[in-house]
Parts: sequence; C-alpha cells; structure tokens
Amino acid sequence: MLVQQIINGIVVGSVYALTAMGATLVYGIMRILDISNAGAYAIGAYVAFFFLLQTGSPLVALVTGVVLTAAFGFLVQKFLYAPLMNKSPNVSLIAGIGLFIFLQDFLRLVAGPQARELNFGTLLPSVQFPALQLTLYGTWFLILAATAILLLILWLLLNRSSIGLAWRATAQDLETAKAMGINTNRVVAFNFILGYGFAAVAGILVGILYNSVYPTMGDVPAYKMLAVIVLGGLGNPLGTVLAALVIGMAETLIGGYIGFFLPRDAIAFVVLILILLWRPQGLLGRRRSS
Repeated sequence: MLVQQIINGIVVGSVYALTAMGATLVYGIMRILDISNAGAYAIGAYVAFFFLLQTGSPLVALVTGVVLTAAFGFLVQKFLYAPLMNKSPNVSLIAGIGLFIFLQDFLRLVAGPQARELNFGTLLPSVQFPALQLTLYGTWFLILAATAILLLILWLLLNRSSIGLAWRATAQDLETAKAMGINTNRVVAFNFILGYGFAAVAGILVGILYNSVYPTMGDVPAYKMLAVIVLGGLGNPLGTVLAALVIGMAETLIGGYIGFFLPRDAIAFVVLILILLWRPQGLLGRRRSS
C-alpha cells in the first residue's frame, strides 16, 4: 500500500512539474506570472482529443497537440506579452488572467461544456502484483517516461546548448544580455514555445490518466502551478521539479493515510505555507540580500 501511494505521489508530482515548468521559464526571463500557461494545458488536451477522433492515432494526436499548443505560445508571446514588455508586471499578470478566462470560455463554446473521453487506455495495460497489493497502471509508465525525457531534454538545452546559455544570460539581466548582442526576442519566443509545449504535454497526460477532457480542466493547475513555482524558488527549473514532487507526495500520502480532513487541492497550499515559514525564498531560491 505504501509503495502504491509513493508511486502515485511521484506520478502526480511529475504532472505538476510539467504543468508549472512553462510558467517557471517565463518568470525566469520576464519576471511575470503567466497564468495563461494553464490555458495551454486545456488547449493541448483538446487538440489531442480532436486529432485522435479524426485520425485514430494516439501518436499523431499527441504530437499535434504539443506542436500546435507550442505555436500558440509563440503567438501569445508575440501579440500579448511583447507589447507589454515595458509595462508594469501587474499589467502582464492581468492580461494573462484575462486570456486564461477567454480560453476557457472559447473551449466551452467550441467543444461544449461536457467532459469528453480521451481514451488511450487500451494501449496502456496495467501490471498487477497481488502479493504486494500493488497495481502499476500503464498511464503511470507513460507519465513518468514522458516527464523524465522532457526534463532531460530541458536540462540539455539549458546547460549544453547556445540557446541555453542565452537563456541564462537573459534571465540574469535582459538589458545587459541585449547589449552583449544576444537576440533576446528569440530567447523569449523560444521560452514560450517550450513552456506552452510542456503545459500541453501535462494536459494531454492528465486527460489520458483520467480519460477525460473538459473546458475548465485548467482551473486547478492554474493555482497549483503558482504554489509549485513559489515553493521551488520563483524561476528555478530544478526547484520547480523538487517542489512539484514534494507537493505531489504530500497530497497523496496525507490524503491516503490521514484522510481528507481538508480538500486535497488545499494540501498544496498548507505545504507551501509551512515550508515558506522555514525558507521564505523557497526550496532552491536564493535569499535576497538587504
């Protein structure tokens, strides 16, 4: 039972890490909280659902959902955030919230308010170990494998490529990076493409896990994402992964062994408050000198 709960917690944390990674990357460069990234979570799931219906191919549905959502992220950066670069971060935050609400209503109008099935289940059989009272679901393997591969690719991009070097320089000081000849517009655009692609993968995987997509499926990820990136240390990709696993494990173990004395989604914020009382800068954030 304990092993089952631990694996479940890792799976949930993996989804949280993918969901929050896009917003972490955007904050790392632009110092704004991109709430509309949670809208990409639902868009990716719906695009995959549509192409699964049209083609019957899970691979085509997955790839198309990620690619089109990543392209949408480029458009969001170019036509929403780029014109607001010199404005107050609060203006960008409000714009992102407005876009997120618009996307939810748009999906409701286009696809209807009811939940739809995103059925990949027949391709992902479960494995049972009766002696250990353990069931390993095929979707868990898919989520863990996808998360591991994407985070490895992200690490290689950030630490072993020229675009990663440009990203780190831009995140440290955008104006200085621009003065040194770095094409910061390209770096920021790449950031959004990557971030929205990550959100799309998370939305598709959750749709597969629960065999359901619906217009408001980005609601909970929108505020859970904030808890993860704040706990991880605002703009720190590694901290985001660690915070996501901590929250995923806490939700699963507390919900499984102590009981639902409060809503499951509220556990993330209880954990956030307790850890920030100990480390106000987050798990891997740097304490600012006064």
